[in-house]
Amino acid sequence: MIYNNSAVRRQDRLLDEKKAYELLKKGEYGILSLIDPEGNPYGIPINYVWDENGHIYFHCAPTGKKLSCISAHADVSFCIIGRTNVVPNKFTTGYESIIIKSRARTALPDEEKKHALKLLLEKYAPDNIETGLTYAEKSFHRTEIIRLDLQEFSGKSKIIR
Repeated sequence: MIYNNSAVRRQDRLLDEKKAYELLKKGEYGILSLIDPEGNPYGIPINYVWDENGHIYFHCAPTGKKLSCISAHADVSFCIIGRTNVVPNKFTTGYESIIIKSRARTALPDEEKKHALKLLLEKYAPDNIETGLTYAEKSFHRTEIIRLDLQEFSGKSKIIR
């Protein structure tokens, strides 16, 4: 996975690489942007987890629009938004964000799916991991895990003082 800001138009607003990785790790949600089978754009906010090895995981139902989009077009974009700060009297917004180019994968092995669910629990329910694992095991048959293989990402920020 390559952190590459060379295509960012506003070079004065680059998010440094360390902060970009921190946002990737700690971000609460992202917007997954897909193309549906008819060629129409489709974006959806999702919770996710990064495994710190070039993959993002999220879960969904075993059928649905996300999966049909990925089946038709596996190349996707994922945008994570960090802190924002609207400043009305300056007519601007402070922000930090990263945009990730990736390829989506489905039909993962069961062990990888279980690993992804554990990572999600560690991130979003760290005080309830054992209960969460029991719940995940009971609902495993109706859960799909999607893996994004990260190819390249860039980041921007605007700090308002």
